[in-house]
Amino acid sequence: MKQSVKVLGVPDDINSSFMRGPSAAPPIIREALYSDSSILFSESGLNLDQDGIWEDLGDIEFSGEVAVENFNKIKTFVKDVLASDQKLVSLGGDHSVSWPILDAHFDIWDTLDILHIDAHPDLYDNLLDNKLSHASPFARIMETGRANRLVQVGIRTLNSHQREQAEKFGVEIHHMRNLEGLSTMSFSKPVYCSIDIDALDPAYAPGVSHFEPGGLSTRQLIDCINGFKGRLIGADIVEYNPKRDFHNLTAMVAAKILKEVIARIHCDNC
Repeated sequence: MKQSVKVLGVPDDINSSFMRGPSAAPPIIREALYSDSSILFSESGLNLDQDGIWEDLGDIEFSGEVAVENFNKIKTFVKDVLASDQKLVSLGGDHSVSWPILDAHFDIWDTLDILHIDAHPDLYDNLLDNKLSHASPFARIMETGRANRLVQVGIRTLNSHQREQAEKFGVEIHHMRNLEGLSTMSFSKPVYCSIDIDALDPAYAPGVSHFEPGGLSTRQLIDCINGFKGRLIGADIVEYNPKRDFHNLTAMVAAKILKEVIARIHCDNC
């Protein structure tokens, strides 16, 4: 039976600006997913332990630390998966990997709406002389003109430059200080969701490189994933840094989010 959702590890963090570590995340998220302390049911009641729901493709293997070469490998791998009409959830890695992943999606889909859940808008044109930085993927995506909409949720670090970038690209931002519009969030095009674990308050997810207090609760994040109107066709979960975790708390949170994302994609596309 053909699997409806693929899961792929993308262990690349060479574009991190402050601290490396997210490259170690994918196998630890998998370990948490299969922990005997939890079960493989989503909140919708879908049993992810049955055949035909999803398949783990393992991790991409990188031979070096040249960003362009790694990005080309990511795009090629992802595009090959998508070409056979599969849906994909990618496990980072830092947030820079979202750029080649989405670039591959745009070669398959005419256009997409993007739901980006994060503490940071990641719209820097160039951070620390690196245009491929994990702080820049959505600048690279939006300057192509291929995204129909970019909607960001949980933002609480918007500086002057990124505010200008958001205005330039017509980004719709649900700031953390005002989330009233989330209950009616709706998309007309297929939706790709990019989830940075630091969207959560550090109290819920301490295993991140950049602590940003005042963030989403795990409940709010899950409700956001399951609550919007539209068809979810792909996602990534990025920026979990095991070096900063506490008793694998963040790993379990990431695994929980993975279950909910797989279930939402499966139900939206089965």
